Amino acid sequence: MRRRILRAILLAVAVTGFVLGLPLGYSALTLVEDTARGDLTESAQRIATTLDDQLANRREIDVEAVKIAIPTDGRLTVTSGGVTSSTGPSPGGDPLTVELPIAQQGTVRLEIPSGPMHTTQAQVAGLVLLLLALSVGTGTVVALVTAQTLARPLGFVAARASRLGAGDFRAEEQRYNIPELDAVSDALDTSATALARLVQRERELVGDVSHQLRSRLTALQLRLEALAEHPEPDTAAEARAALEQAERLAAVLDELLAAARAARAVGAEPVEMRSALTAIAEEWREQVKSQGRALRVRVPDGLLARATPARLREAIGVLLDNALRHGEGSVVVSARSEEGTVVVEVSDGGAGVPDELAAHIFERGVSGGGSTGVGLALARALVDADGGRLELSTARPATFAVFLPVPKAQDVVGIPWKAPSTPR
Repeated sequence: MRRRILRAILLAVAVTGFVLGLPLGYSALTLVEDTARGDLTESAQRIATTLDDQLANRREIDVEAVKIAIPTDGRLTVTSGGVTSSTGPSPGGDPLTVELPIAQQGTVRLEIPSGPMHTTQAQVAGLVLLLLALSVGTGTVVALVTAQTLARPLGFVAARASRLGAGDFRAEEQRYNIPELDAVSDALDTSATALARLVQRERELVGDVSHQLRSRLTALQLRLEALAEHPEPDTAAEARAALEQAERLAAVLDELLAAARAARAVGAEPVEMRSALTAIAEEWREQVKSQGRALRVRVPDGLLARATPARLREAIGVLLDNALRHGEGSVVVSARSEEGTVVVEVSDGGAGVPDELAAHIFERGVSGGGSTGVGLALARALVDADGGRLELSTARPATFAVFLPVPKAQDVVGIPWKAPSTPR
């Protein structure tokens, strides 16, 4: 994109310089010649006037009387009454010549060398070329600055769109003072909000459907188990057959839900938590520092979890933003391994979550600080999509825990594992 903008501006500068430079150069050369010819004509007119006065007074032509009007390197030739007289050095080849008539059908021809005029023309042409070079150079600098000014925001917008497609729905506050690009950024933020709510509704729907189906199947299985104890053999046999089908249906439901989670987590991969969480914290460090607070990361080396990097970045970003908005003191991001699960905790030293909100903190629209109430619900949906879960570990002070699955062996081929410190 930057090259295209640069080429377009440089082409415009080059065309403008060509269109304006040629007429300007031609006009400058013509002006120099016209000036030199005008000065020569003026001298010839003074000489012709003096000679006309001599002829009018019936005197012989005296060339010596007009020598003062002849240029230093000029040659004067006077023709009158069939007599021709000349004075001055030869002007050489291709001289600049002016010829004027005088009385008695005579003529005055004044010639000077054309070399000085051509030298002046060359100097003027060089000046025009210099001006064109300066114009092109200035245009090039302007093109570079303009291309960079336009290309960088376009790159940011493209990266924002890529993150949006990867599941990062966090709004971008940066604007570029370019109305068109700012409008695109606003549209992306609006789309991100809509997609976040769509993801949340999808997760809520899947959860509700799963809960309802499991509840009905459990009730059905209990009834069938009781019916399987019926004293009539035929009735008991039918009940056991129906119970077997219900168990198969429950297994199919589990497989469908697992497949749905796997489809949503298609981008999940083994993530080295120390480097990932440190990178996320660096994005927020300046904002935390601007509030006079500290951000600390406590993650052991070699800790791997299975997650989608964009979703993890978004979820942890929501928790950090929540700690900045509603918490106090230092913000701590820590991670540890616990019974085959990686636990990431985000905590602060604030007053915590009020008791009346603790049970509803992850519901959409619920907020204790006047915000939209979408962030925590979205974070939970994103963590759930990767097969993890997000919980409020402690309410006072507020500590949010993200539970992520540990990668399977086939997922970490080529990734070095940390050597265990104790025998298995």
